[in-house]
Amino acid sequence: MEPNVTNPNNNSLWASVKEWIQVIVIALIISLPIRFFIAEPFIVNGASMDPTFSTGQFLIVDRLSYRLENPQRGDVIVFKYPNNPSIYYIKRIIGLPGETLSMKDGSVTVTNPADTTFTTANPNGLVLDESYIDPTHKSHDDITTVLGPDKYFVMGDNRLQSSDSRAWGDLNRDLIIGRPIVRLLPLPSISIWPGKETQ
Repeated sequence: MEPNVTNPNNNSLWASVKEWIQVIVIALIISLPIRFFIAEPFIVNGASMDPTFSTGQFLIVDRLSYRLENPQRGDVIVFKYPNNPSIYYIKRIIGLPGETLSMKDGSVTVTNPADTTFTTANPNGLVLDESYIDPTHKSHDDITTVLGPDKYFVMGDNRLQSSDSRAWGDLNRDLIIGRPIVRLLPLPSISIWPGKETQ
C-alpha cells in the first residue's frame, strides 16, 4: 500500500484563501450597513455650488441625522434628482415646508405663519442673508411659491449655473439622502460640516 502524502504548500494556500474570504465577508458585514445607513462617499461634479463646492471634491455624507431630525434652512444636502432618482444632486435648502418663498432682484424672502411648527416664525417675511453667494453668481429671477408639507425649495450657490427648484419644482423630503459632514479631498480644502450656514 502506497503511503498517503500531502503538499504542505497546498494546505497553506487553501488556509490563506479561506482567511481572506473570512476577512472580506466580515468587512462587508461591517461596511455595508455604514454605507447605506450612516455615511456615504460622493464626489462633486459641476459648477452649481461654486464657490462653496468645486468639481472633484470628495465628500462623506451623513445619512443618519435626517432620520432623527428635520433638514434646516441653510443646510447643504445631497438628494436624488426628482426627474431621475438614479442621479444625485447637491444643493442648499432655501425654503422649508409650509413657507412662502419669494425671489426678486437677487434677494430671497421667506414667510411662514405665526402658528408654524418651525423654531422661528416669520409672519412678516425674512430676507435671507446669503453671504455664501458670490455677487457674480446671483440671479434675478422673479418667483413666488408656496411649499406644501414635506416640500423643500433648494438652490445651488451658483444661481446662474444651477438646475434646481426654480427649474424642476419643490423637493420631496423622501428624496433627501443626507448632508456633507466631511470634505476630504483635495487636501487644502479638508473641512468638517463644509458649506454649513444657518439663518
